Amino acid sequence: MQATTKPPLAVSAAELAHLLGISRRHLLTLSSRGKLPRPLRFGRSVRWSVEEVRAWITAGAPDQERWEKMQK
Repeated sequence: MQATTKPPLAVSAAELAHLLGISRRHLLTLSSRGKLPRPLRFGRSVRWSVEEVRAWITAGAPDQERWEKMQK
């Protein structure tokens, strides 16, 4: 039987930066300025939901405040 690898549900800043084609530093700047969806926190670990990031991009990458209003 062949093992199937599923894409991760959540990714780190470095992984998300790679997926978006930007530097980790730029990603953290965008996050601190409220330009990305709010990350998830698992203890001290910070991750972004891949599904949410895809939906956010499809919606035109609005700032965090507008994105959260769109989700309600």
